[in-house]
Amino acid sequence: MAEPTPQPSDVTLDIAQNLWAQGQVFVTGLLRPWNLYQLGIALAILVVATLLARPLAARYHDWLRSREDWPKWRLRYALLIQRRMRLIAFVALIWPVVWVMREITWPSRSYLLGIIASLAFAWLIIALLTRLIANNALRGLVRLGGWIWVTLVILGLTEDAQQLLESIGLSIGETRITTWMVLQALVILTALFTIARFLSHASAANISRVEDISPSMQVLVVKFLQLLLYGIALFVGLKAVGVDLTGLAVLSGAIGVGLGFGLQKVVSNLVSGIIILLDKSVKPGDVITVGETFGWINSLGARYVSITTRDGKEYLIPNEDLITTQVVNWSHSNDFVRLDIYFGTAYGDDPHLVRRIAIEAAQGVERVLSSKPPVCHIVGFGDSSVDYILRFWIRDPTGGLTNIRGNVYLALWDAFQAHGISIPFPQREVRMLNDPAKAPD
Repeated sequence: MAEPTPQPSDVTLDIAQNLWAQGQVFVTGLLRPWNLYQLGIALAILVVATLLARPLAARYHDWLRSREDWPKWRLRYALLIQRRMRLIAFVALIWPVVWVMREITWPSRSYLLGIIASLAFAWLIIALLTRLIANNALRGLVRLGGWIWVTLVILGLTEDAQQLLESIGLSIGETRITTWMVLQALVILTALFTIARFLSHASAANISRVEDISPSMQVLVVKFLQLLLYGIALFVGLKAVGVDLTGLAVLSGAIGVGLGFGLQKVVSNLVSGIIILLDKSVKPGDVITVGETFGWINSLGARYVSITTRDGKEYLIPNEDLITTQVVNWSHSNDFVRLDIYFGTAYGDDPHLVRRIAIEAAQGVERVLSSKPPVCHIVGFGDSSVDYILRFWIRDPTGGLTNIRGNVYLALWDAFQAHGISIPFPQREVRMLNDPAKAPD
């Protein structure tokens, strides 16, 4: 007669009972004399490490203050080392003790110290590696899971723990999703995405220092690298867990068709953003005018361009608008910008003197270029004034246009006042027809 197939719940119970029994044996073994003195040695080393950590951390902090030119990621790691100084000192002290005891006594007399040293070293490495994870909650979860798993490995309980996790799961059709599979996926994907994030940030920092690449191409290369690295991390992670990517490809194709119809504007902005980066029509730092918006480009995004105006407002202009509407780029091929201002003087003033004084006044204004000297021309004879145009050049449009025009107008006013040149204004004489007051008697 065939034996009944054990149920998953029975297997889980048996594994849990086995782990509990092993744990009881381990705790009972700690009460033996040679294990108690090993615990005492570890406690003494911890006290010494605590006493050494404070002065070491203070000297390390003073040394770290002189490294202000380090990049942010290196400073974060340096601060992490400072916070883990006690654990570092404990690891540095306990391992020589373990090595000496293995040489002068029986292996059982240093077995527990070896486990404690291995756990401390593993916890230190996990704390340093998980600092690469940006999300605090995810970092804490991965760190806790890593500590638990390393502890099980060092204690030799990995096979039983893996069997226990594989026995807990959910069956969907012919597919069984176990706790072990979910944990594997979480660890592998987190590790791969962390590596991809670190590589993308490091590559972006290196690319930004290459002066031969334009800012727009730098943004394009960084975006492409991020997409490539995260895509590779996702597919490699899913493949490592055992997910069948064939069905995922069919599903993603169907979803892509649906998104193509429902997200036409979003796709249009994404494509427009790629075109903008490729043709280099605008780049971060350019001063542009889009409709009524004037400002400089703060950043180029996948969906929009961030423009900051002089009054501190930040406008998010869709990429499609920069492709389909007229855009004035004040610094496209160079930073030189010519500005025109109009004014008029009285007919009694010498126009030759007016032109000379206007040019000298403009040249005395800060930001007006002397390498491209201002020019002044008569543009017409008005009803009450001789009309002029004054043209001058600047090369820092990010500093503003209205303010430099105002400064030039103010310089003209002061110069005309000093030389007795008047700026006329229209005068009108009103005559009332059929005025009863002037009617003949």
